[in-house]
Amino acid sequence: MNAPLLNGQVAVIGAGTMGIGIAQVAAAAGHPVRLFDIAPAAAQRAIDDLARRLRQRVNGGKADAAITEALLARLERADSLDQLADCTLVIEAVAENLAIKQGLFRDLEALCSPTALFASNTSSLSITAIAGALQHPARMAGLHFFNPAPLMKLVEIVSGLETGAETLAALQALAQRWGKQSVVCRSTPGFIVNRVARPFYAETLRALEERVADAATLDAVLRDAGGFAMGPLQLTDLIGQDVNYAVTDSVYQAFYQDPRFTPSLVQQELVAAGRLGRKSGRGFYRYDAPRSATEIAFASPVQAALPQHVTLHGDWSSLADLAELLIENAGAIKQPGQTSPHVTIDDVTLMLTNGKTAGQLADERGTPVVLFDLCADYAHAPAIAISCAAQNDAQHNAKAIRLLQSLGKQVIPLPDYPGLLTMRTLAMLANEALDVVNKGVASAEDTDLAMLRGVNYPRGPLAWGAALGWHHILTTLENLQRYYGEARYRPMPLLRRYASPASFPGAER
Repeated sequence: MNAPLLNGQVAVIGAGTMGIGIAQVAAAAGHPVRLFDIAPAAAQRAIDDLARRLRQRVNGGKADAAITEALLARLERADSLDQLADCTLVIEAVAENLAIKQGLFRDLEALCSPTALFASNTSSLSITAIAGALQHPARMAGLHFFNPAPLMKLVEIVSGLETGAETLAALQALAQRWGKQSVVCRSTPGFIVNRVARPFYAETLRALEERVADAATLDAVLRDAGGFAMGPLQLTDLIGQDVNYAVTDSVYQAFYQDPRFTPSLVQQELVAAGRLGRKSGRGFYRYDAPRSATEIAFASPVQAALPQHVTLHGDWSSLADLAELLIENAGAIKQPGQTSPHVTIDDVTLMLTNGKTAGQLADERGTPVVLFDLCADYAHAPAIAISCAAQNDAQHNAKAIRLLQSLGKQVIPLPDYPGLLTMRTLAMLANEALDVVNKGVASAEDTDLAMLRGVNYPRGPLAWGAALGWHHILTTLENLQRYYGEARYRPMPLLRRYASPASFPGAER
């Protein structure tokens, strides 16, 4: 990276939450920073608020006084665009309006040095379209930070159609110097994170629409069993229902209303009612009244003795941690084979969901069937979700629940819902991530890194899908597609290739 960019003056335009956060990151890395907002009072207010927060950390013994004051000394307000003329990098973080952004960069190009780089923090607009206002679009890229910018490690560096390789390389080096992990992607709707993440919200919202369980129980499945940091409904309350819905709708419209991005009517209704989550006091949960204990629909403890005959059938290599738990805690015996992994508990079959209902599988197998959901880490997950075939009697279900409780798990019984929740969510996440890779939007490594660092997933969806087995992901989606009759669950071409190792050697590695 050239020395002027490494040490030069940085301009940040827009003094909202993201703008002042980005300014703080640049100033902490040693850059003199000018913060400009169309309302000068807003820029000064943002700097003053940041100073107050940082000095509170010093007073609380959480930050060094000299480092804090040096950072603040590098921040100043700019009262006009003319004051940004000598900046080597200008980062825009204003309203998501294409015309405003184009006009802004058009003015900046006339003011700044030909060697200055321009970046937009947009999360939804095309970098190619924004750069279309420039005479020299090679100097323009996306630099998409995540909120809060000083804490979140990920930065998406987004290449428009005309973005120069030198521009991308310079921004990658700069992001590394700023202590960020960067991923590079092409400018397509949602980039990586906001595109791949849509199913994380969509599948739980659909389960809520279909009255599978209440919000607290559904969140517990993804959080306590699936291993995600927060449940999807909790997270949308934190983000803001209006913000999350707008991103989903933006991606849906940008992909010509592709059904795999269809927004939720439940979420639309919340937004219409002004129930936006934490910021309004109420969303899926209430924040405007004393919090009461959230009731999760766990199964009651089963007091009966453990089943006497617990046998593991098939290939358990993809569920090795669960197999170990069953052997250690329930005395399970292995009968290796090439079939899908499943457990027989006396006369009951316990198996990982594959997109069919438990009732369908009970009819096919001629035995009582209980399905269990996917966990990111069976050894440490405090809970596990199950569904039971309607053909079972209470004793059949109790055997499976007792076995899982013997592993130290809280059991969350759900209705006989195809794919349960974590499995269908992962299948859709992995399917979307594979489409990102297949279409050259980003590399597989950057796609997984983006989801790990941008939204704190327990595992990258591609690594997780490969570990589980692409054939199981494909089977789950095909079964869901048949069940619903919807293109929403159609498997992507790269998934079909990965699920057929004979035609794509090495796909299962």
